[in-house]
Amino acid sequence: MKLVLASTSPRRRDLLARIGVVPDRIVGPHIDESPKKNELPRVYALRLAEEKARAVERGEGEVVLAGDTTIACGRMILPPAETEEIQRDLLKRLSGRRHHALSAVCVIDAAGKARTRLADTIVAFKRLSDAEIEAYVACGEGLGKAGGYAIQGRAEAWVRYLAGSHSGVIGLPLFETRALLASAGILNG
Repeated sequence: MKLVLASTSPRRRDLLARIGVVPDRIVGPHIDESPKKNELPRVYALRLAEEKARAVERGEGEVVLAGDTTIACGRMILPPAETEEIQRDLLKRLSGRRHHALSAVCVIDAAGKARTRLADTIVAFKRLSDAEIEAYVACGEGLGKAGGYAIQGRAEAWVRYLAGSHSGVIGLPLFETRALLASAGILNG
């Protein structure tokens, strides 16, 4: 069987390599990632992971893997930091608070059956000064990222508490991903 990664994220490729998996094909899925009215963050993350997996054409004997990482404060789904202004607002919101990094993964096996899993990681940042936020925005590391930060970079120094999947916060929960790939015949048990 061959594995198709429905993501162009270099972080997801790197995370897969940690468990000895190299995709045979990489395809960027194109879907509308807008939350539905009153959609809860967990439901949203799972829906996006499955929609991304289904958006990629699966050939004979291919297994598709897709993921989504959503940052949530309570019931609020935080947008990706598409601009520096949005990133500043996100970091101010996360400063000194706990939030959830919801990392969903979907695998569609060679027979077409979709399975999903979700890792819910609680992350708490220290209180951030305006100077820390400005320096982080200026470095460019968190631009385009869920929540406006990259935990695998400079923002890791702000984490005073983390409970759950560190790899999930980066972009792909390896425990859940490995289990799904094993059930699809890509990995041995």
